[in-house]
Amino acid sequence: MTKKDYYEILGVQKNAGTDEIKKAYRKLAMEWHPDRNKNSEAEAKFKEISEAYAVLSDEKKRATYDQYGHSGFDQMYSQEDIFRNANFSDFEDLFGGAGFGGSAFGDMFSSFFGGMGRRRQGDYGADLETEIEITLEEVAKGAKKDVQVYHSVECSKCSGSGAEPGSNITTCRQCNGNGQVKQGRRAGPMMFYTVTTCPKCHGQGKSVESPCKQCNGSGRISEKEHIKVDIPKGIESGMRVRLDNLGQYGKDGNGDLYVQVYVQQHKIFERNENDIWINVPVSYSQAALGDKIEVPTLFGKANLRIPAGTQSHTVFRLDGEGLPTVRGSGKGDEMVRIIVEVPKKLSKNFAPLEKTNLIFVTVLSKTTTTCI
Repeated sequence: MTKKDYYEILGVQKNAGTDEIKKAYRKLAMEWHPDRNKNSEAEAKFKEISEAYAVLSDEKKRATYDQYGHSGFDQMYSQEDIFRNANFSDFEDLFGGAGFGGSAFGDMFSSFFGGMGRRRQGDYGADLETEIEITLEEVAKGAKKDVQVYHSVECSKCSGSGAEPGSNITTCRQCNGNGQVKQGRRAGPMMFYTVTTCPKCHGQGKSVESPCKQCNGSGRISEKEHIKVDIPKGIESGMRVRLDNLGQYGKDGNGDLYVQVYVQQHKIFERNENDIWINVPVSYSQAALGDKIEVPTLFGKANLRIPAGTQSHTVFRLDGEGLPTVRGSGKGDEMVRIIVEVPKKLSKNFAPLEKTNLIFVTVLSKTTTTCI
């Protein structure tokens, strides 16, 4: 399902300033706050506008979103990343004030604003990160790469229970079988709740009499796996590709695997966003008299006509021979910088231009120079 544009969600223009974005969010948050609006869609709508604000109020995230749109942005930021370090302190009066059920909303605020999202509650596996290198040609055409990761999986002997087959399993007394412990703290009119994994049963909610010998009671074992990663066209060095549920094992859900992509430096091409640049040497006579040359591209070769009198460092553009955008629409160009190679020593056979025979032909009061 295609996500709705963040600017459209808040009802602001793309050049909107910080104060305008803040004002728009406050108005919508007042309207869709779940404690005020009893519509069944209120909570989903409130999360939607809050996600839009979390991105557009952060200078770095907003710049990334403006450049790559949802498709590129979502590859770099998980839902948890979006809300991490998001600043909602200017709305404490809204979240904790009268008529909004401050303590009741404290749970929801902590759950998806404070980095304590659904994935953090219960026995969810941790995220993993690995790195790969790709060539500029692979950026241009896209690639499927193989990465090797070591991650935990469910123990095959105890099926994740952590207990030896046939041994007794009792309810954990510290968390009463919930697998989580909850602590609250008050900040002004707001009440924040922190839910963490039970330190005694490690989120299992149970106490094991005889731990599984294969996994030492953890319910999981480490395993090496080769994973195919689809690298999108136009990706930039430093961007991440997220692979859902391929992180560490958890009984309530696995973590994600993040693949950090680095682009190797090319021998002849230099990248500038979606454009590529190349220096092409030509001889003095080619530049002076003009010529048709063959230029390498990331997709093969292209012909380029050099007009007579071309000066060194003149730049020609090859439309559409650059890199695709991450969004999947449009391509950059290839910029060809001509470098004229002037001979250091002239041989006796070299004929300077001033000695070339010239014929001047006057046509309609314009003078045309022809070399013979």
